[in-house]
Amino acid sequence: MRQLPQMLGFAAVLVLASMHEASAFSASFSWSGIEACGRTSPAFTIHDAPKETESLRFTMNDKDAPGFRHGGSTVAYSGSGQVPEGAIDYIGPCPPAGTVHRYVWTIEAIDKSGNVIGRTAAEGRFPVR
Repeated sequence: MRQLPQMLGFAAVLVLASMHEASAFSASFSWSGIEACGRTSPAFTIHDAPKETESLRFTMNDKDAPGFRHGGSTVAYSGSGQVPEGAIDYIGPCPPAGTVHRYVWTIEAIDKSGNVIGRTAAEGRFPVR
C-alpha cells in the first residue's frame, strides 16, 4: 500500500510535465460567408504560435452532435498568422434546420519533426444569429 501514493505522485508529475511541453497560443475565426453543409473552411487568425511551427493540424467537433465527425486536416504554416479560407479539408457545419450548434476547432502546432509543440481551441456557433 505504501507504494501506491508514490506511484500516483509520479504519474501526476508525468502528466504535468507533458502538459507543460506544448505551449499555448490562440486562434480566432468567423463563420461569416461560410455556407451550411459546405466544404469551404473559414479563415483563421493565429496568435503567438510557437516559432518552430511548421504546420497546423485542425480538427472540428460539434458539441451538440458529438458522434458526427467533421474531420479536418494539417496545413503548412508560414508564420504569417493567417490560414486562408478553404485551406482545411473538412465537412462544414450542418445543423438541422432551425437549430444552432456549437462547433469547436482544436488546433495543434507541429514542428518539423512532427511533434505537437502547441495546442489551442476556438469555438463558434452556427448558424450565426
